[in-house]
Amino acid sequence: MSAPAKPVIGKSISSQSVLLLEFTGSAISAVDELVRPPDTDVFIAPGFIDLQVNGFAGVDYNDPQSASEAIAGSLRRMFSTGVTRCLPTIITGSEARITGALRNLASAKREFERNDLPEAHAISGYHVEGPYLSPEDGPRGAHPLEHIRPPDVEEFHRWQEAANGEVKLITISPEWDGAPAYISQIVRAGVVASVGHTKANTEQISAAIDAGATMSTHLGNAAHATLHKTQNYIWDQLADERLSPSFIVDGIHIPAHFFSACVRAKGIEHCVLVTDAVMPAMCEPGAYRMGQVDVELRSDGSVVLLGGTRLAGSALRMDHAIANAIRFARISLRDAISMATINPARIARVAGRLRGLNTGEKADVVLFEWDPQLFVLSVKETIVAGRSVYRANHQQ
Repeated sequence: MSAPAKPVIGKSISSQSVLLLEFTGSAISAVDELVRPPDTDVFIAPGFIDLQVNGFAGVDYNDPQSASEAIAGSLRRMFSTGVTRCLPTIITGSEARITGALRNLASAKREFERNDLPEAHAISGYHVEGPYLSPEDGPRGAHPLEHIRPPDVEEFHRWQEAANGEVKLITISPEWDGAPAYISQIVRAGVVASVGHTKANTEQISAAIDAGATMSTHLGNAAHATLHKTQNYIWDQLADERLSPSFIVDGIHIPAHFFSACVRAKGIEHCVLVTDAVMPAMCEPGAYRMGQVDVELRSDGSVVLLGGTRLAGSALRMDHAIANAIRFARISLRDAISMATINPARIARVAGRLRGLNTGEKADVVLFEWDPQLFVLSVKETIVAGRSVYRANHQQ
């Protein structure tokens, strides 16, 4: 079981100072720079945030039958990677399956709240990726064609009813005629609209942004194999400063040079790391069943449709994503941590997480060691809402 976190000490990621953090309840109550600090190799940072995670550690969040205990177990495994907040992500399916999955996750969260479990705090809402995506091969990715459909605001309201009003992010393709009106309505309802899985042209993407879209979902993925050299939906999204893209930095979904170029085009403050993890993440290689789809986790870490090569999510962990971002784009530890903490908090409006390690913010903290030669980030302790939920080599 988790316990209230004791005061913690660690090196700041943005300076040479060593900080002492204290907690009262679920909030940070004191942040002090030590005058005579002890020697330590441990860094301290806000807890990581993952805006796109479809499943983890053998549990499929898209399955309406996933047990609350199993969902809690998957979140506890996620804590070991430094993630303290996430948006469980539901992909394209029938309305019954989408609402069933949302209702199941909302029920699990209520159970965690009744039992005063930190796993309740870890679920910051839900991301619905689809079903209003491009029907074309390539942009559609692994989403099932039979359930692709045009935007429907009434269906959105039914999702919210099932999710206890906590659908926070929706990925949509602007190529649908009704996309701007749909985006405008969900944004007015407090939901973040993200462009993704699209073949939309320049005018359609611009119309979506004018309507209120502010994100791009895993930019560089779910695209045609061949595009016009200067006029295409990737360039269009990179060019508009109002869109903040997320990236799956596993070395499989996008190459290092593409990620590096995007970071420099967009600027650190606009970039977000996500895992897009699916159920086999942190499992052994082999065949798995995800909802209605058979997939294979390969030894190289890729997750593909069984018997094929089409990617079907990832097995990425956020601690590895941060290390890869530093290695691929040659950015600083501070900048990579920002992409997994304050950037997603600001862009997806995660309450209590906008100002990093400051008094009054949610007591979500990760302590870790960083090896700059090997590019290895090793999580030592994770604190969620003021409670210690993971310590390396220690059974919670």
